[in-house]
Amino acid sequence: MEQNEVFEAVKSVVMDVLKIDGDNITMDTRFIEDLKADSMDQFFLIDGFCEKFDVNISDEDARSIHSVGDAVNAIMAGKK
Repeated sequence: MEQNEVFEAVKSVVMDVLKIDGDNITMDTRFIEDLKADSMDQFFLIDGFCEKFDVNISDEDARSIHSVGDAVNAIMAGKK
């Protein structure tokens, strides 16, 4: 999968979980600061990424995912 494809799919998970439109979502968009996600939202986001991409993101790795770009990079690393 190309990075752009992963980004678009990550964006769709974010839009679905947070019930927002994705017009302003970029690789730099931060879940807590920019999208007002709380800890439960973050749990559901990670769960959604794992399900959508069929990857396993450890709790340790999940703690370092703060932005859309972090999620894309974690998924790309997990898909190798």
